[in-house]
Amino acid sequence: MADSNLTPDAVARGHISRGCWAPEMRGKTAIVTGAGRLRGIGRMTALEFARQGANVVITGTGKDPKSLPPDEQEIGWRDIESVAGEIAAAGGNVIPVVLDISDEDAVERMMARVLAETGRVDYVVNNASMARGKDRVPVLDVDTAVWRRVLDVNVTGSMLVSRAAAREMVRQGEGGAIVNISSIAGKTPMLNIAAYSASKAALDMFSKCFAQELAPHQVRVNSINPGAVETARLDDIGRGERWEAVRQSVPLGWASDGMDIAYMSVFLCSDMGAWITGQAINVDGGRTSN
Repeated sequence: MADSNLTPDAVARGHISRGCWAPEMRGKTAIVTGAGRLRGIGRMTALEFARQGANVVITGTGKDPKSLPPDEQEIGWRDIESVAGEIAAAGGNVIPVVLDISDEDAVERMMARVLAETGRVDYVVNNASMARGKDRVPVLDVDTAVWRRVLDVNVTGSMLVSRAAAREMVRQGEGGAIVNISSIAGKTPMLNIAAYSASKAALDMFSKCFAQELAPHQVRVNSINPGAVETARLDDIGRGERWEAVRQSVPLGWASDGMDIAYMSVFLCSDMGAWITGQAINVDGGRTSN
């Protein structure tokens, strides 16, 4: 479980501001999936897009509050509704949507709502991912239904959101950007995470292929491969000896708090990333060397 002393820092970390460094995003629309966790890459990314002046669409699964991590329960966290509240309180425009990204019809309904309320879509960050759980076993023991669900969410779900958004970007004729949040696990084999690793490797290749298809339309597609990030997703390993071993595997000596991934996501969507497409970029404190 998460240490209770993480809570004040976790609330504050998402509000670290470097100001508006991508003013071209003002009035445009960004979709960030999987944005409901207090300590999560999606929340950090959504808040950073909002600071740049973008309309932000955030999706989450609408989890039962009783199933949330202890630190979220302690402060009455309400998934994407809490993130939406943070954005609105800062003067941003936000649309929270409960969404299963692997449900094609639900994705199309979400896109229709986005267009009805903002009139456009310019950026997508596919951060939603299947939660850690019964997939973390040897392949000899993995349940086939669990394996399929991991790939259905991590790969097919990201494809569905990307495709729906890209169709609108092409129709608009003004370019755009898609960022898929992958993992260094998609590049480096590890024990007992074959389903997750296979899904992230597939997501990287999907990004590269889609980037080639969309390049003539000036729509860029990249993936980011995070290393160790201190999120609720890793609460199952605790914050004792196992967590210290994770931190020590990072040459820079510390785990990201998630903002590093948020900054890279917004950078790749901004004009500063205008000549970058088809890349799988490691953001991992030096953990990998390629």
